[in-house]
Amino acid sequence: MLIGEVARLSGVSTRMLRHYDALGLVEPTGRSSGGYREYSPDDIRRLFHVESLRTLGLSLADAKRALDEPGFAPADLVSELIRHTRARIAAEEELLTKLERVDAAAPAQWGDVLSIVPLLRALESDSSGRRQQAVLTADGSAALPGPTLAAAALAEDNLNVAGALQWSLARAAGRGLAELAAGLESDDAIVRLRATSAIAKVPAAEATTLLRQALDDDDATVRGRAALALGARGSADAVPALLELVVEGQRDVEAAEALGLLTEVATTGEDIVGALTDRLGGAADPAVRLRITQALAEIPGPAAQAALVVLTDDGDRTIAATAAAILHSRDHD
Repeated sequence: MLIGEVARLSGVSTRMLRHYDALGLVEPTGRSSGGYREYSPDDIRRLFHVESLRTLGLSLADAKRALDEPGFAPADLVSELIRHTRARIAAEEELLTKLERVDAAAPAQWGDVLSIVPLLRALESDSSGRRQQAVLTADGSAALPGPTLAAAALAEDNLNVAGALQWSLARAAGRGLAELAAGLESDDAIVRLRATSAIAKVPAAEATTLLRQALDDDDATVRGRAALALGARGSADAVPALLELVVEGQRDVEAAEALGLLTEVATTGEDIVGALTDRLGGAADPAVRLRITQALAEIPGPAAQAALVVLTDDGDRTIAATAAAILHSRDHD
């Protein structure tokens, strides 16, 4: 088979076939009566082997080694190709993410693109100060899209930068909530906590729904953060988790304040007082009983007043004195 016919049937150009011949990669073994290159069936098979190896990413030199060297170890080369391919895919995915973030900002002019790209780079900086400055700059000018802010918030471990990101998300009218909701499904409790903290700053009704979802989280810190945010929003769904915060001594002062607010806007004081006194009766640890007593100070109304009167006769002198001091303070308010 002459070179022109091989090129037509294989899709390999005559120029490339001559290059293969010069490299000794695919050499036609015959010549026609006119002196033209003539490829045998074995030559054609070798050509297709070369093309197959090239589709895997092998260089021409590696393809020749694979076909000609008996001791050539294909597994080693394939493993190397896998590593290179994964690195290339990761780089392409990173580029795609950056392009999507620029596109999400809906730039109208190239000047907009040129102002957004440095902000995106700054968000990836190792300097927390530069990241924070990027967030504050973006909020006032070429605002970064909500999904970009949300992705940064889920990855941010610096409290100051995280606060700036949460502030920007709060001003983003609910944009980025879908990405934060995905953060609630992370296997990493730290990411779920970051998502909950960011969602807590967003005033949208959808954010309240997501916070209720976080009340079922396996991590107590995530549950507590969601409960405090829901309590501030007047949601009675937070009451059980707030009670747990008081009992466990985790942000118990804030939890007690939230319970006090809920007696006014979401449920009756009697319900919360009853829940607190139930915990009081089952608690042997004086520290737990003292925290519950102190929490009753935040609950208005006669039910809490009556519970505190009972506690003035408690067998623990500290608890009795605390209850008396709370009652005295109430009498003078």
